[in-house]
Amino acid sequence: MPSTLPEGDPAPVDGVLPLQASEGALQRRFGLYAHIPFCAVRCGYCDFNTYTAIELGGGASQAAYAGTAIQEIEFAAAALNASGIPARPLSTVFFGGGTPTLLPASDLAAILRSAIDHWGIAAQAEVTTEANPDSVTPQSLEQLAEAGFTRVSFGMQSAVPHVLKVLDRTHRPERVPQAVAWARQAGLKVSIDLIYGTPGESMEDWRVSVEEALSYSPDHLSAYALIVEEGTRLAAQIRRGEVPTIDDDDHAEKYLLAEELLSQGGLNWYEVSNWARTPEDACQHNLAYWRGDDWWGVGPGAHSHLGGVRWWNVKHPIAYAQRLQSGASPAAAREVLDEPTRQLENVMLGARLAEGLPIDSLAANGKRAVPSLIARELIEPQDAFRGKLVLTVKGRLLADGVIRELLMD
Repeated sequence: MPSTLPEGDPAPVDGVLPLQASEGALQRRFGLYAHIPFCAVRCGYCDFNTYTAIELGGGASQAAYAGTAIQEIEFAAAALNASGIPARPLSTVFFGGGTPTLLPASDLAAILRSAIDHWGIAAQAEVTTEANPDSVTPQSLEQLAEAGFTRVSFGMQSAVPHVLKVLDRTHRPERVPQAVAWARQAGLKVSIDLIYGTPGESMEDWRVSVEEALSYSPDHLSAYALIVEEGTRLAAQIRRGEVPTIDDDDHAEKYLLAEELLSQGGLNWYEVSNWARTPEDACQHNLAYWRGDDWWGVGPGAHSHLGGVRWWNVKHPIAYAQRLQSGASPAAAREVLDEPTRQLENVMLGARLAEGLPIDSLAANGKRAVPSLIARELIEPQDAFRGKLVLTVKGRLLADGVIRELLMD
């Protein structure tokens, strides 16, 4: 696969974490991310760590995967205990991929049950699975709800057939409202994922997709600009001139249209690429990432973070399974973040949130940048006067540049 892991420092075989990971742990929420690395078809734009069923076998097969993931949960519980990190109930659980719902619902339920058995789960905890619209049935969604899942995030991406074709998506547009209806019947909250800026997608195509998604009355919607990653099939197609290149101005216009339509449809932005119907509908798992909380990532290539200690698992599912079968940590490497790095990441992530970044948390040069950012209409003046840095719509379009200014030496 094109994606690579960072180098980092060696990770201990027993998974024991340094003292830093336990400091202040009770003041942070604890979540679980479960990576399910299987897809029916690998999409041409995707560089995630995913595999089709025919590529793998042995302990990495779909049939064996739930048992392997449970082995890592058992390893994690023992490692956290040996590290002196106090047990905390899970506040969020997120199954991502890949396509988690390619596994039987009973397998996803077993992984969730193991996690709850080891750590417990908080009242009103959010438990999400990603799903392709053609990878669920009424029965599978009911099973997930009965097992404790509360939310499903459907990868709709577009409502326009020719756009789906460029993205190598396999579902038919009419399958999406059907899957949403099944999820509602099962009592699950619904999130929709869209992608804008696909080569050949017109502004009208994008309008159709957003309006169609809104017609399903989702609780949450994510809209991501297509990024062409090196090493993907789409990158090769663009290089050969088989499909048009992407355009930053086109992305900006489509983002503004999304903001207009979504706000009119009752969804409010809470992160640059995410909108929710109410504050409670915001994705709590992703908020935990952006706020610097703790989570353990299960699965090949999955990343974890506890108290400024970050590590990532070996990438290939077979190597991942073999390590766990031998009783060793599946971690490939780790890093212990120093205070300047943690501060940098706090600004990079916190500035993207509608709740705002405390201006007092900025270094001196960042504070000095605030008046200029207000003058250029990149941050909200009323919030700045109250001590919070909140991006305007224009600022969201230029978020990376705003963050660079806040971090300039």
